[in-house]
Amino acid sequence: MTAPSVDAHSGVAAALPLTRKPRLGFLGVGWIGRNRMAAISASGCADIAGVCDQSGVVARDAATSVGIDSSAAVPSFDALLERDLDGVVIATPSALHADQAIAALEKGIAVFCQKPLARTAAETGRVVRAARANNRLLGVDLSYRYTQGMRRIRELVHSGALGDVYALDLVFHNAYGPDKAWFYDAALSGGGCVIDLGIHLVDLALWTLDFPRVLDVTSRLYSRGLPLPSDGNVVEDYAVARVDLESGATIQLACSWNLSAGCDAMIGAAFYGTRGGAAMRNVNGSFFDFCAERFEGTRREVLSSPPDDWGGRAAVEWARRLNDGAAYDPEIERLIDVAEVLDRVYRR
Repeated sequence: MTAPSVDAHSGVAAALPLTRKPRLGFLGVGWIGRNRMAAISASGCADIAGVCDQSGVVARDAATSVGIDSSAAVPSFDALLERDLDGVVIATPSALHADQAIAALEKGIAVFCQKPLARTAAETGRVVRAARANNRLLGVDLSYRYTQGMRRIRELVHSGALGDVYALDLVFHNAYGPDKAWFYDAALSGGGCVIDLGIHLVDLALWTLDFPRVLDVTSRLYSRGLPLPSDGNVVEDYAVARVDLESGATIQLACSWNLSAGCDAMIGAAFYGTRGGAAMRNVNGSFFDFCAERFEGTRREVLSSPPDDWGGRAAVEWARRLNDGAAYDPEIERLIDVAEVLDRVYRR
């Protein structure tokens, strides 16, 4: 892959022609990692050159599932980075993301990482600076941006069709919670349902509004129905937060694990302006099916409805940009803004 150059005026890496498809490695091929690998493989915009997982059996099975030889499975992250890669897709526990991403970037390898990119804003900043210093494309799997519904809602907001947006209500309640022990260890996860689910809500709100300045953040965090202790390693399983913006708008967020909500999940993002509103919500408790509507008074208009195969779109877009020769994109610095809001929700 030909190294991109940087435009002296914009600071954005200029795309140069490639002599071949980018060669990608996949680190962590549990459900999400394997899903993203399948999506990129199906897109045809990159070649899979290596697979690594803490389980060798899982790595070999993932390799053969996309039609490559099981010999592409390697025993360690270091071995993966030695396979002449142009990019690596990371889907490992959160505590590992920052150091693994930086190690790849410092070897000149682009990175696509599962959220959160890191546990705190300071860690997130370290990764972003490594991407900038090494002029490499950095992407994070903030996948709900890629639903048809959120794309349509963002277009309405940007066009002014909703007027001045002044109120946002976003929720993400997961009736089950994570099935891995590390999610419940604050040192490894960086937090509970807020950093796991709330990150999507904060990102959708700020991204839709073009990242306005945040004035104030207040929150209440709970564990098993009791206020979260200010010390210790307990993580929250329910949280509510209010984010006040310089524009005068207010964002209200709620997220949870194991809430008795009468369905598998409740996921929604609503935007209310002086000329109308719009909202995306999941259908029948689904984690995957969403509809979006526009509101004007008591009237409503359907913007999108299932089916919508959105899960792998963020990964495929990153791989396609890599194939086009893209390198560091300053837009990734907005992820620090999201991480700073999460830090303030956690009062750290």
